[in-house]
Amino acid sequence: MTHLVRLQFVADGPAVTGQWAEGATARRTWRDWVGLYGSDEKVIIRLTDDTDGYEHLLMTWEQGRLVATNGGNRSES
Repeated sequence: MTHLVRLQFVADGPAVTGQWAEGATARRTWRDWVGLYGSDEKVIIRLTDDTDGYEHLLMTWEQGRLVATNGGNRSES
């Protein structure tokens, strides 16, 4: 399993992506990026895990707040 954090400064814009084997490192990075960039209401920061080509959304920060956490839906990447 791979853990991914994606940062976009505008919706549908290019993304800065980090990838880790350790979920704790990815979650810490997600929190750090929210702290650094999350006050900008255009910023979108997503934490996902990827297993066998399927991304599972864990948390999304946008519009200056936590807007989504997801427990079980998977979508193909």
